[in-house]
Amino acid sequence: MNTNLSHCPKCGAEVASDAETCNACGERLQKASADPGATLSQIGAAGARRRVAYAGFWLRLAAYFIDSLLLGIVVGFAILRPLMDRAGIPPDNPWILFTGGGRQIIAINLLVTMASWLYWASMESSPWQATLGKKALGIEVTDLAGRRISFARASGRYFGKIIFIGFILAGFTERKQALHDMIAGCLVVRRS
Repeated sequence: MNTNLSHCPKCGAEVASDAETCNACGERLQKASADPGATLSQIGAAGARRRVAYAGFWLRLAAYFIDSLLLGIVVGFAILRPLMDRAGIPPDNPWILFTGGGRQIIAINLLVTMASWLYWASMESSPWQATLGKKALGIEVTDLAGRRISFARASGRYFGKIIFIGFILAGFTERKQALHDMIAGCLVVRRS
């Protein structure tokens, strides 16, 4: 590991120790004091006030659970129930939605996927920068510079979740990024 690297206090990207600005977000960086008597607290005071707290795996999982529950209730009553009645799918056998292959079942599954995509992508790209579950737990989705993400980036992040095993990476990466966060160039941060 190169000892001439440090991290940007705004976005967390690696930067050269002698850099004046961060290459990732453009943040002006404070230089360490040349005074040999300076304490670590004096040198790092500027960086400490802008430290980023990344949302970990368990906190993100709890937010995902809240969102899935809320979305499941809304989609269940607004889409599934009426369409299952119309298609003649018995309500006592919902497994047919996972095992059936008829056109109506495929259409219902596509509508549910579309509703889910629109919920996650529109909420994460909104001024809130968070779904209802994330907002309730005080976490937000940002780009690598800490800014609000676009709908297109939020959509890429949503569809990147197809690679389900990538969620586990959030427990092991330095900035708590899952694979879909890395693909879309996003961070999930805790706000105070």
